[in-house]
Amino acid sequence: MKKIVILLSLLLSLNTLSDEWPHENISNAVFALDIKDRVPINIVEEADNSLGKIYFFTNIRNLDGERITHRWIYKDKVMADVSFDINGPRWRVWSSKNLWYTWIGKWKVQVLRMDGSLLYEKIFNYTDKE
Repeated sequence: MKKIVILLSLLLSLNTLSDEWPHENISNAVFALDIKDRVPINIVEEADNSLGKIYFFTNIRNLDGERITHRWIYKDKVMADVSFDINGPRWRVWSSKNLWYTWIGKWKVQVLRMDGSLLYEKIFNYTDKE
């Protein structure tokens, strides 16, 4: 009986953790000012145009053997595609984009599977410092 209670508690806690993920295959997806030791540093949702560069970090789960792409979009135009081979059940990947100071407005990064289907997308606002 004790083993059943422990197992049930473990399953419930795992379900709770997965409910907090932005997607069933993405446990974390954030914009950051830097990446150190495979960890996003200074997570942001908005940045001013003095920044110059921003990172998009994703922690991919259970897509071993697939290829995913970070698609950077500004004003409905694809500005960059950065693809990654996923080589394990948990794979941390990030891409960066150098931002010209005049590219003010909303930026979107889409996380795409190799068949082009959308896994997740996230938006950040790039503002004028002045």
